[in-house]
Amino acid sequence: MEVHYMTQEGLDKLKKELADAIAQRPVISAQIAEARDKGDLSENAEYESAREAQGLLELNISKLQNLVANARVIDETQIGTDKVQMLNKVKVKNLTTGQIMNFTLVGESEADFTAGKLAVKTPIGQALLGHSVGEIVEARVPAGIIKFEILDITL
Repeated sequence: MEVHYMTQEGLDKLKKELADAIAQRPVISAQIAEARDKGDLSENAEYESAREAQGLLELNISKLQNLVANARVIDETQIGTDKVQMLNKVKVKNLTTGQIMNFTLVGESEADFTAGKLAVKTPIGQALLGHSVGEIVEARVPAGIIKFEILDITL
């Protein structure tokens, strides 16, 4: 069992996604029944397609149920800013390019790089965890090693 840390907002989003997926079950069952009524199942592409959609839906439901069941909501009032930890907003400087970047460290299910939400399990997230303002950290990414200076840590 792997624990999935997330915000309350992230858990609420997952629960809605799960409810929406479960609501699709009757729709796909109806598609299967309709395709089955069309005759020979061995040559019925519509039936095969509906069965495949059902399998993918059930796989997604199972994954979402696992995430919700193993979710642990982080109490944001217990988050400090002396060292980088989950839910911190971290301002860093890429020492190679000089680029300043801002990340909020979140759980994998809430990650959205375009919104500045970086999963703590990424190489950069792992490198930043536990470090303080002014420290230089190295992250090993597929393109090589990137060095960052931590400029600021906030909530």
